[in-house]
Amino acid sequence: MKSKTSVTLDRVLSRMGLASRTSAGEMIHAGRLKVNGRTVRDPEAWVEPDRDVIQLDGRRLRPARRVYLLFYKPKGVITSHGDPGGRKTVYDCLARTGRGVNVPEAGANRAGMPRKPAEMKSWVSPVGRLDKDTSGLLLLTNDTAFADFVTSPEAGVPKTYLVKASGLVSDELIQQLRLGVRMKRGDWASPESVRRVEDRGKYTWLEVELTEGTNREVRRMIEAVGFKVLKLVRTGIGPLTLEGLEVGSWRELTRPELAALRQSRVRPRRGSPIAV
Repeated sequence: MKSKTSVTLDRVLSRMGLASRTSAGEMIHAGRLKVNGRTVRDPEAWVEPDRDVIQLDGRRLRPARRVYLLFYKPKGVITSHGDPGGRKTVYDCLARTGRGVNVPEAGANRAGMPRKPAEMKSWVSPVGRLDKDTSGLLLLTNDTAFADFVTSPEAGVPKTYLVKASGLVSDELIQQLRLGVRMKRGDWASPESVRRVEDRGKYTWLEVELTEGTNREVRRMIEAVGFKVLKLVRTGIGPLTLEGLEVGSWRELTRPELAALRQSRVRPRRGSPIAV
């Protein structure tokens, strides 16, 4: 019978902030991990981190320094560790100005895990995703519990978006968006708030706030009321904003910012969803 403190070997590396589970599995299959002096090649092997001696390349594992990055993702950059088509990734941007954060480089493994123990720094992974055509605030971290909290619908951390619609959106349609709309796949979008920022020429700019997000939800909810999204920028996550950051740049979060983010709360929904 497994102990309550037992976890799989790949999760140990992930929770310590050393590698993604995928890359941890690759290292384990390669025979780089030992548990109590015995090489283990099964990522699903159960271990007790508090009792077992776990080594990577002969060096005992220690939790990495927790890293929390706020990145201004440019449009056209994908949120991925690598792309077979050679498209630019968020890690290409991080590598240009890397400051003590281990990010993938050409010829390195996908997790950014160094090949020699002495080179070990910190692996980071995106907290949620932004599609290629969306720019704005993206968090990256090696703290999996923190990432789970930020992305969990139950936590209700608000994400704010600036949206340029493909036409002038009426007050009636904005109210429908506020109450919730059925999208093309049959699922519902239930934003926390939708407000008109301005009408500029032939286009309406909206601010949309969500506490849970499905794939391309903002784009699909705008399409549900008859418009396309011409521009989409995530401007905030909880109390965090892009203030002071240039496109393509990043910085580490401060302790007060982390504390404020963790105190984000779900707010009551307004009304019931309606179909349009």
